[in-house]
Amino acid sequence: MKNIRKGIVALLLAVPALSTTPAMAQESVNNNLQYPTLEDLIPGGETYRYAENLYGVQWWGDRCIKPGIDSLVAVDPRNGKETLLLTRERINQVLEAEGLGKLSHFQNVQLPWADKTHVLLPLKGKYAVYDWNAGKIAATYAYDPKAANLDFTAEGGHMAYTVGNNLYVDNRAVTDEPEGIVCGQSVHRNEFGITKGTFWSPTGSLLAFYRMDESMVTQYPLVDVTARIGEVENIRYPMAGMTSHKVQVGIYNPATGKTLYLNTGDPTDRYFTNISWAPDEKSLFLIELNRDQNHSKLCQYDAETGKLMDTLYQEKHPKYVEPQQPIVFLPWDDTKFIYQSQKDGYNHLYLFDTQIKTEVQRVEDKAGGNHIAFYQMKPLTSGPWLVQGILGFNAKKKEVIIVGTKESPLQSNVYKVNVNTGKLTPLDNGEGVHNARLSASGTYLLDNWSAPDVPRVINIAFTANGKETVRLLTAKSPFEGFKMPSVEVGTLKAADGQTDLYYRIIKPADFDPNKKYPAIVYVYGGPHAQMIVNNWMSAARGWDLYMANKGYILFTLDNRGSSNRGLEFENCTFRHLGIEEGKDQVKGVEFLKSLPYVDGNRIGVHGWSFGGHMTTALVLRYPEIFKVGVAGGPVIDWKFYEVMYGERYMDTPQANPEGYKQTDLKNLAGQLKGHLMIIHDDHDRTCVPQHTLSFMKACVDARTYPDLFIYPTHDHNVLGRDRVHLHEKITRYFEDYL
Repeated sequence: MKNIRKGIVALLLAVPALSTTPAMAQESVNNNLQYPTLEDLIPGGETYRYAENLYGVQWWGDRCIKPGIDSLVAVDPRNGKETLLLTRERINQVLEAEGLGKLSHFQNVQLPWADKTHVLLPLKGKYAVYDWNAGKIAATYAYDPKAANLDFTAEGGHMAYTVGNNLYVDNRAVTDEPEGIVCGQSVHRNEFGITKGTFWSPTGSLLAFYRMDESMVTQYPLVDVTARIGEVENIRYPMAGMTSHKVQVGIYNPATGKTLYLNTGDPTDRYFTNISWAPDEKSLFLIELNRDQNHSKLCQYDAETGKLMDTLYQEKHPKYVEPQQPIVFLPWDDTKFIYQSQKDGYNHLYLFDTQIKTEVQRVEDKAGGNHIAFYQMKPLTSGPWLVQGILGFNAKKKEVIIVGTKESPLQSNVYKVNVNTGKLTPLDNGEGVHNARLSASGTYLLDNWSAPDVPRVINIAFTANGKETVRLLTAKSPFEGFKMPSVEVGTLKAADGQTDLYYRIIKPADFDPNKKYPAIVYVYGGPHAQMIVNNWMSAARGWDLYMANKGYILFTLDNRGSSNRGLEFENCTFRHLGIEEGKDQVKGVEFLKSLPYVDGNRIGVHGWSFGGHMTTALVLRYPEIFKVGVAGGPVIDWKFYEVMYGERYMDTPQANPEGYKQTDLKNLAGQLKGHLMIIHDDHDRTCVPQHTLSFMKACVDARTYPDLFIYPTHDHNVLGRDRVHLHEKITRYFEDYL
């Protein structure tokens, strides 16, 4: 016990001063204010409150467009002068005269033609192009009422979409596949940065698309309980170590109606991702990844013959390689492109020159990986921070505009990089989290940002110097008139004793340092997620704020394995998901229990999905610490999870039997001491209900007694009006037992 106390004291001394959100602290002073309810704080609530925004704001070339309900306005980015382009009344007169229906608002319209006075209008079953200069409809593009995955190319004037499992272009069927084969949709379960299934060429004259054969994949039964007799809906769900689907990449030519498939050989146990076109449309680039996900290849295929033309780069890693972004060609030089890689430990940009071949050299890194570049490859960015995305280019100045974490792992800031010199220049105020869009020429930046005490600011800035030219919006706090808790952010050491971890702590608005409060840990903990960031209220969730005001301390820690901290930080959890993460969460609880106002005997935990796994694991592995847990949509046994995500972080059950056994929470069912409620959706396609049901069986066998609640008809999360009910349910459980 003495050693534990000494460790806690040392931990306290090592923690730097906390950063507190001023707006929260100031608003809590006035005792006449009201507390926000779940209806105010949860999406789907009748009075849900959120920071004011400008919806649909976009660029029309280098002119900023501000859509409203009844008008479409152009804003001069130099001085903020507004010009009315058209009104909804006028456009509806034209639409009704043409029998095309009516437009309800301008916030979903697009202006993809920088050199034309044309606006693309989404209508029921069609798109219409309105020329506001001529005052008439310039074109219409109809599609099947059952269409999904709409993909319109403004350059070529073609419309791609899917109906069922088949692909259509301009209302012509491109594919006619039997059940079990899917075309034109996202594949590989949306891993590797894949979000769609169709890819138009630069001029819109050719369409690359995915064809996925999943007829060999085991079907998982979901049951529709709304039918008189429950009906089975089978979904194709490849579990870790089992047979996966096969993917091909096709190229369709709307002019000829012909389709060509790339000659990739047998696609068994291979992934194809990050598709991009060459500027001349003669070839297609993609990244091929083996099933073990530890060897990637950047490949170039001939768009006319489908044959492999070249392999430009290969990357291997003893744990995993995870390509997320397609290559991007320089707009001023078709022979050079930018490739993104974590080969140096952080995601950075590398410039490839396709005109300069190099001697094949294997470059090994400290982690044991090796990289082979067949063409000249030089870094554009580097350092212990990561590039989060490319916004575009300023071709005149030979600059690429990016978003990255150079200021802080908690932030997203905008920079420009000179492609010739590598000089990096910041383009914003260095605060908070910035979501930006670049104008056509790269001269202006439309910047939507927030900070812990800034709900939202939208402004236009020059990319020449980053200085603001026009302020479009300064949002007020959506909680003015309410009594709000305080939000604080700090750091503590991970279980390895070396790594800094960020945490967030939320205290009640009427916090009394002399009282003892129960504490709830909200946890996610998995890859590709970060709970603490420097945006509005430090990313505190509505339920966290609500519970703090009900008299709880809410605590969240981004453990090792989470996002935006580099590859080594993330992949230390490889082959034993939840173990190292749990050790870090316990370090967080040790810190919590050292605080004089926290009741160390009343610690609870809640999380969803990976956070559901963490919640269940923490309650079972550390029953002396966590008295109450609520786990939503939890992964219980990684053998039941899908191939792409599961095998990247765990390998297969055949290759890693000990890791799967160690992380199978059914094996720990007998260790349940406190109160645990599992919540699952009966139509969960991501984390199938077998996880929860098998855990319940294990608990019955072990004579332990968790609680269970099912949300019928919902998928992997509870959305809409039922989301308020969900948080009422979670709240009651903690109120009853913590």
